[in-house]
Amino acid sequence: MSNKETEQQIEGVETLNADRKSGVESESSLPKADEVEKSSTADTPKSLEEQLGEAIAEVEKHKDSWLRATAELENVRKRSQVDIAGAHKYALERFSTELLVVKDSLEAALKTDNVTFEAIKDGVDLTLKQLSKVFETFGISEIDPLGETLDPHKHQAMSAVDSDKSANTILSVFQKGYLLNDRLIRPALVSVAKTKD
Repeated sequence: MSNKETEQQIEGVETLNADRKSGVESESSLPKADEVEKSSTADTPKSLEEQLGEAIAEVEKHKDSWLRATAELENVRKRSQVDIAGAHKYALERFSTELLVVKDSLEAALKTDNVTFEAIKDGVDLTLKQLSKVFETFGISEIDPLGETLDPHKHQAMSAVDSDKSANTILSVFQKGYLLNDRLIRPALVSVAKTKD
């Protein structure tokens, strides 16, 4: 063996030894497998427990919010039912209060001892004005369609009379109709013109 070959073998052995030493050093700086297992198993359950605790707390928080919202919704529903029932029951309260003035006037007229025709006429006229004012306050308007063309949505023809006027022209009104805020509450009873045969 030549010196060169010997030197190469020595260098190879030194390199191998150096690799072994660095491997040993690197292995010694790394934690052992048992230590890795212990540390990872110790950390994992703790973090999972914490996560589970946080999740349970979050669920309880949302459950509490849901229960409160459900209770509030139920309370609102009950309050609205009471309000609606009250609105139906007392809807005419203000209207009734206004009509009491009219009733008082009629009763006062009947209690009067010195009754003359003029006094009765004046009292009835005053009472009618009071009633018209109440109607106006609450959006009740008259339908007095004399001379208009028959509108079946507002008028009810009771008879048809021969006339020179165009067909379906209202000739007379037997009874006035009434609207409540543009909704028909009673049609006007009328007689209408018909074409001559």
